[in-house]
Amino acid sequence: MNVSPSSKLKEASLWEPAVDTNAEITRLKDLMPASGRMNVRLLLDPRQPTLIKALFPRPWKQSHPITLNPTLWQDLTLPQRDLIFLQAVCWLTSVQLVKPELYQGAAVAGAIATLVELVQGDVVGLLAAGGLTAIATTQIWRTSTGTQALIAADRAALNVAKRRGYTEAEAAHHLLKALEAIATLEGQGGLSYVDLLRVQNLRPLASASKGAAVPPA
Repeated sequence: MNVSPSSKLKEASLWEPAVDTNAEITRLKDLMPASGRMNVRLLLDPRQPTLIKALFPRPWKQSHPITLNPTLWQDLTLPQRDLIFLQAVCWLTSVQLVKPELYQGAAVAGAIATLVELVQGDVVGLLAAGGLTAIATTQIWRTSTGTQALIAADRAALNVAKRRGYTEAEAAHHLLKALEAIATLEGQGGLSYVDLLRVQNLRPLASASKGAAVPPA
């Protein structure tokens, strides 16, 4: 008889009853740092193929969504849910869309120039200004969604978790196990290259406290 990956996880981990979604949303809101409570909103979508999704934030939006698949979500243990959620919050709140750095400034300047050229009807200038905006915006997106940005968000999540009662070793262990569990639950057939790098960075932290027993995932 074939056993689904979800069933294997239930048997192998500290399985809990079905999660009360209303209570879970309230709990997750309380778990967030203050910056997350102001800028992040939680959504549920049982049809979503991924367990958790946080889209690249739009600067014209006042709040940015994190969408959970409640069916897959309950297949993680509570500590795993805490850490993978905190990681998504920390990533969303770390994306600097308005900080006046090189590429952000270039994107704004390009957008302004595009409007000016559009009003003046200068086709060549319009193309040049639009190209500057596109290049700068693409660079912002790559910087914010690259491996280093995700690893930085992992570390930020560990720091928040330490203020919520976890040790760094426990938090790293649970985040590592959450990444592995999500790959199974989503049927990925294994960790992606980026997630493998993240796990490699988390593993030494998870075993840093050699004398302390890390709780099961």
